Amino acid sequence: MKSLLLLPLAFFSLMSCAQHSSEPLDKPSQEELDSLQTAYFASGCFWCVEAVFESVNGVSEAVSGYAGGEKPNPTYEFVSSGNSKHAETVQVYYDSSKVSFETLVEVFFMSHDPSTKNAQGPDHGPQYRSIAFYQNEKEEAIIRKKIKEYREAQTFSRITTEVTELDVFYKAEDYHQDYERLHPNQGYIKAVSIPRLNRFKKKMPWVLKDGQH
Repeated sequence: MKSLLLLPLAFFSLMSCAQHSSEPLDKPSQEELDSLQTAYFASGCFWCVEAVFESVNGVSEAVSGYAGGEKPNPTYEFVSSGNSKHAETVQVYYDSSKVSFETLVEVFFMSHDPSTKNAQGPDHGPQYRSIAFYQNEKEEAIIRKKIKEYREAQTFSRITTEVTELDVFYKAEDYHQDYERLHPNQGYIKAVSIPRLNRFKKKMPWVLKDGQH
């Protein structure tokens, strides 16, 4: 999935952190999730993006998956080949009484580099491109407004983010879910995911859940 330079380290680290894979997770029920709103973002490796959004107060769950392509029921192998139009995407379940869609859009932009086209950190390919998905005209307007504000303020050198209507979201394979939380000592997680999460926390500490600071 990630940079070939990290594969040897990732292999040995994965062996040493196998005990973490059985760690019980306090997950919301499907009934609880069905009562919440959803938002969808792609900004590089979904392991990283999932961890970022799950640190935000008002977000109950983030699910790794695929969106933005055409072939139904894509597999990780197909998406990671670079031949798929899908991007690694995260489905965010949130309580709009605690966090707004606009704040989630800010989290999206402040937690990755939207200036790098088809790349994020050590990961390169169209599956890692930046996409802010919308489900209605209100969400689209919020996304485009934030992009306009960032461009006027020159927050980023450029913005390559696609603004795309969500067609369908496919949940990724089970082993991708909560990967950062379950494998904190894995090579890629230590070298890329955790530093990315920590950089985001420094930028937007006011949106974090208790205990995430």
